[in-house]
Amino acid sequence: MIRVVVVDDEALVRSGFQLILGAADDIEVVAAVDGDDAVDTIRRLHPDVVLLDIRMPGRSGLDVLAELRDEPMRPIIGILTTFDTDEYIARALQDGASGFLVKDTAPEHLAAMVRTLAAGGVVLSPQVSRTLVEGYAGGADRDALQRVSLLTERERDVLSRLPTGESNAEIGRRLHLSGATVKDHVSAILAKLAVSSRLEAALIAERARVGSDRR
Repeated sequence: MIRVVVVDDEALVRSGFQLILGAADDIEVVAAVDGDDAVDTIRRLHPDVVLLDIRMPGRSGLDVLAELRDEPMRPIIGILTTFDTDEYIARALQDGASGFLVKDTAPEHLAAMVRTLAAGGVVLSPQVSRTLVEGYAGGADRDALQRVSLLTERERDVLSRLPTGESNAEIGRRLHLSGATVKDHVSAILAKLAVSSRLEAALIAERARVGSDRR
């Protein structure tokens, strides 16, 4: 069972996410709170995944991310956004966001996105992928694009799969590698690209068109 906490300042949004995710057999929404109660709730319940609104009055999603950054049992965090918040992208990435989901994500896709996050994959809603790729990877870290040339052929193969949201095990099956070997390759990729998350590496892969024929 994947345990989820939803954080949003709008009660209607919280109840909507609870209803949609609660219909999945393998997902349990253990709490739905606003930003002021988020950190205490997350520390108390230790969810697997947090869906976090980036823009809230009082304690914002960025504030919550920053407070949780060094937590020993830090959950996987997906950012909820209407995506008129481009200026927050780099900071959310630096503080460890693993995905960006628009709030009007189709109900039939939401549970799958939560499963992807829980499995260690990255999530980029199609509506926001282009903005992220062009805005973040295109401007905030051009040096990282040049570092792609430092990767081995096998590391480039693994990097090309990161934007798909596949877990290490799924990438391993495609590339005929063990999940542990893929995990080692991902660690090497992050180090060589000088980034801190799979999501940042995935954005760089998209911008550099690594494995652009993978689909």
